[in-house]
Amino acid sequence: METQALIIGGGTTGTGIARDLALRGISCILIDKKDINAGASGANHGLLHSGARYILKDSETAVECRQESLLLKRLAPHCMEDTGGLFVALPEDDDTYIARFPELCRTCGIDCQPVDAAQALHMEPCLAPDVKAVFAVRDAVVDPFSLSLDNAADAQANGTRILRNARVEGFISHKGRIQAARIRDTRTGDTFQIEACQYINATGAWADKVAAMAGAHISMLYSKGSLLITQSRINTRVINRLRPAADADILVPGGTVSIIGTTSLEIDNLDDIRPTMDEVDTIIQQGAVMVPALATTRYIRAYAGVRPLVKNGGDAGRAVSRNYTLKDHESEGLENFVTITGGKLTTYRLMAEKTADIVARRLNNRHPCRTADLPLPSSSKGAWTEPGKAPRSRAARAQSPGPSSGNTLICECEMVSESMVDRIVDSLKAEGRPPALTEVGQRSRIGKGPCQGTFCSFRLAAYLYRTGDLSGDQGLSQIREFVNERWKGLMPLVRDRELVRMELQESFLCGLFNMDADGWTPNP
Repeated sequence: METQALIIGGGTTGTGIARDLALRGISCILIDKKDINAGASGANHGLLHSGARYILKDSETAVECRQESLLLKRLAPHCMEDTGGLFVALPEDDDTYIARFPELCRTCGIDCQPVDAAQALHMEPCLAPDVKAVFAVRDAVVDPFSLSLDNAADAQANGTRILRNARVEGFISHKGRIQAARIRDTRTGDTFQIEACQYINATGAWADKVAAMAGAHISMLYSKGSLLITQSRINTRVINRLRPAADADILVPGGTVSIIGTTSLEIDNLDDIRPTMDEVDTIIQQGAVMVPALATTRYIRAYAGVRPLVKNGGDAGRAVSRNYTLKDHESEGLENFVTITGGKLTTYRLMAEKTADIVARRLNNRHPCRTADLPLPSSSKGAWTEPGKAPRSRAARAQSPGPSSGNTLICECEMVSESMVDRIVDSLKAEGRPPALTEVGQRSRIGKGPCQGTFCSFRLAAYLYRTGDLSGDQGLSQIREFVNERWKGLMPLVRDRELVRMELQESFLCGLFNMDADGWTPNP
């Protein structure tokens, strides 16, 4: 394969770069070793930052978040919910920081309004009754899956080719210039090469490893963050703890659920990223101080992602800047390789623009960036990722019930029908490859409800067999992969009443469907 730009990494930054370059008329191939948003971009809390969280130690990031969040609210409103946000202080929180907060916000141009404590409790009854200071900011919630999938769809509409399950295994270079990338299909094992004029490393936490393949060096720190999803929505606005960044100090509403997090733990191994029971206990205990209901609510899943932080001096943990790092690698003798890593979901568009500027200059392309002015089109790729979106079509299903109508439910927890799956499968096929269960789940709410795929995984496989999209023994292996991924997020939650539910699920999977054959157990 040949192209002008090969983009490695299908997260928000990678898909944003693909769209930016495509709108400039540059031909691209976007690859990911798994799928769109399969890494950190799909494992965050979906907070569109006002910037207020970074005013104390990272004012540059705070200003960028403020500017980019305002842009995204205007350019991609269909991907977000403009909830607003509150910063709340409790009796034990530092009075000096509370007093400085409004002025620090003003210095960064961030709108920050004081709110009477009684009024705040009326706005958010879930808050602890002893809050002593509250400020309103312009936080919002963004659906990262919809955002990335819509960017990918617009890039594709403008000529970009997307390859899922395509992992870079090395580069072929000559005299400081990469000639080709060696790629392996992670599903089939087949290998092939992609020749490009420019190579863009947008692989997040894996950026140092990909850079090393090209002969470049990046010193990185991996910070794992874990989060919990509640079964129901607790809050209407984003609620932030008014203190320097710490564990469990952000509660984000999203559709029908709320997400509480996050932790910050340095790790060395990127191959097995999952939340632990200790992290779950910490999040619940710390979060319940701010929102007492978190101590007794039901959680349906825990998940974890890795922040790709570039080392600068001796900083560690939360002291490392959350700003992005962009390297052209020219000082290392590489003419056609660029790395973008770090940063925030909120600033993905800016990161993509700065990266695309370097690539365009190297290709003698003089077309300016258009993503700061051109609205992001809504697409069918990202149409079914938002919690609570599918139930709105209940009335339509009631008007035309029956198996032949396409309205038969595959996932009852999240109300996902056969017709929705048909659209998702069509969008996956448009990328040139047949769908896998995990990929259908990635683009929908299948498996994300209280049963976490216990029932809908089998229904989805059966339906794909009926449509001819699965054959042979593909279904069993894909169900195992699908269920194992969901159980990673279930295992840390097993305690008290949840243990009964887990035993039921394991009995169903292993006792009824013999899923533990060949040494497999639902506890990877």
